[in-house]
Amino acid sequence: MWVLRTQRCAVQGGLANGSLVQKRFVSWAPKKPAQSSFPRRTGVIAMKAGMIPAWDKWGVRHSLTVLAIENVQVTQVKTKKEDVVDALVVGSGLAKPSRLSWSQKGQFAKYDLPYKRHLAQFSVSPENFLPVGTRITAKHFVPGQYVDVQGTTIGKGFAGGMKRHGFKGQGASHGNSKAHRIVGGMGGSQDPGRIFKGKKMPGRMGNTKMTVQNLLVYQIDASRDLVFVKGHVPGKRGSMVRIRDAKKKPHVEGIELPFPTDLSTEEELLAEKERAETTGERYLVMEAPSQNPLETLT
Repeated sequence: MWVLRTQRCAVQGGLANGSLVQKRFVSWAPKKPAQSSFPRRTGVIAMKAGMIPAWDKWGVRHSLTVLAIENVQVTQVKTKKEDVVDALVVGSGLAKPSRLSWSQKGQFAKYDLPYKRHLAQFSVSPENFLPVGTRITAKHFVPGQYVDVQGTTIGKGFAGGMKRHGFKGQGASHGNSKAHRIVGGMGGSQDPGRIFKGKKMPGRMGNTKMTVQNLLVYQIDASRDLVFVKGHVPGKRGSMVRIRDAKKKPHVEGIELPFPTDLSTEEELLAEKERAETTGERYLVMEAPSQNPLETLT
């Protein structure tokens, strides 16, 4: 990119104004943001099953969101040489053939995969590629790590300024006539004579893509492919979300992530489920805090 830069300098020879504007072109390139050297793993597609409470050994209550992982498999591998980006496409659920396009049917038939209802693409490091057909389970995540969860917020329809943006509203008395909840003046008088873009006004509320960052993986249920994260997740119950390692907290001291994913075989997963059913051990629980939170109050 070239940018025209002007420089004002003194000129010898005694011009009338004693100065001259010199123009020159200077090469300039925007500074690229610093990228993390931590290898990127693929993410997964999950369904928001709801929220439950949980108490740790200190008696502190935590609000957890339950995310269900259902038959997630790698359906396509993309490389920079052929597809401009290093990424994995993963699919979740089961779909009817009548709901898919011919190209999607051909992609699944090429690798003898079941038809997937939901697809998502995740950028990964080249060393974290997975072969097509690899199954990704809840053991892809480790209790104690942080994740980013992306989903679509609940749609609220057309909302006014008070509900959508938290405006105060107008007075309830003293001459106010049927204008208690309207926005009021917009500031668009003769100058500037228009409303600026981005002005907070009534309009569609919700139904937008939103990412909640740095959610703690409190515990996982490997036998039922459930991930319990601490905090809220966008969307209503039954909606699909995308989970991947936290961008701002990719590594936590003492937590070792499986790279590129947990590669347990079907026999090992089946044996683990049978053992969990017989022993009653369902959860792989994160270690509780080492310090009693009540001691901080004294």
